[in-house]
Amino acid sequence: MSRFATLLVAWQRRHGRRGLPWQGTRDPYRIWLSEIMLQQTQVSAVIPYYERFLAKFPSVERLAGADEDEVLALWSGLGYYARARNLHAAARTIAREGFPGDASSIEKLPGVGRSTAAAIAVFAYGERAAILDGNVKRVLARCYGIDGWPGEKAVEAELWRRAERLLPRRDVETYTQALMDLGATLCTRTKPACERCPVARLCASRKNGLWSKIPAPRPRKRLPTKRVTWFIAARQGSVLLEKRPSPGVWGGLWCFPEKLVGCKLRERLPTLEHGFTHFRLVISPVLCEAPAKPACNGRWFTLAEARAAGLPAPVRRLVESRKQLGC
Repeated sequence: MSRFATLLVAWQRRHGRRGLPWQGTRDPYRIWLSEIMLQQTQVSAVIPYYERFLAKFPSVERLAGADEDEVLALWSGLGYYARARNLHAAARTIAREGFPGDASSIEKLPGVGRSTAAAIAVFAYGERAAILDGNVKRVLARCYGIDGWPGEKAVEAELWRRAERLLPRRDVETYTQALMDLGATLCTRTKPACERCPVARLCASRKNGLWSKIPAPRPRKRLPTKRVTWFIAARQGSVLLEKRPSPGVWGGLWCFPEKLVGCKLRERLPTLEHGFTHFRLVISPVLCEAPAKPACNGRWFTLAEARAAGLPAPVRRLVESRKQLGC
């Protein structure tokens, strides 16, 4: 075992995170669910969603038999909704064929990449497989002085080579959890706690005072702006929503219509902004009166029904502001 792996395993046993709701199980369904939810999302945000999700869908068969609306409603607010749609699609495959038994097979599931598949295989089956999520990229880049943005193919390839070489032949689960915990709790993007890091003496970035420069940030480029108008029709405590096409932005979620023929405009509400990875959305909400049977693919929701539905965050903010809606 390398010095790096030895130090990490020892640190994990003394200081690693304990008691997370997906720990202490070999159930591949629960591990898979947690790994999908944790993609680009912090543990503290995931825990309540994970617990609610399992309460509603305690098995992959229950998830497979659910309607997409039920799945998206439980996911509402967690973001990156393609994860939920892929999870649902994969559950239906698993319910028919059983859960894949190794990392290479797990990677074939919708929404599962190489690192996520490896993590599931490690924790569910004890497979010896390397992970390389965002936190791990930062740890390895800093410790071994691998410069450049990890999203570049050459940099990512070098990080994968390093991850494979460092992978120990025993204690793989403890080592894998240690990597995750180190990146999440000590080797953070800003203000890393180097004085408490178990591999500080090995860290090239610390020795050379380069922790703030490694890894390099994503190259900045100006995000394009997209502008939309939302027509908000409210009557007798109900609002008109229509389902977004899937796939696409907010696919499968319920939003206010962007076109509403025959409506009578009443009032313009303050502009909202919402950031996506590749663009910035500027939303102009407009209160209006709609005919009883509007010419759109929407339906009327009571406010209680709307709150329980799968809504993007900006829609949810408006729905929960009854004064703005005039309800």
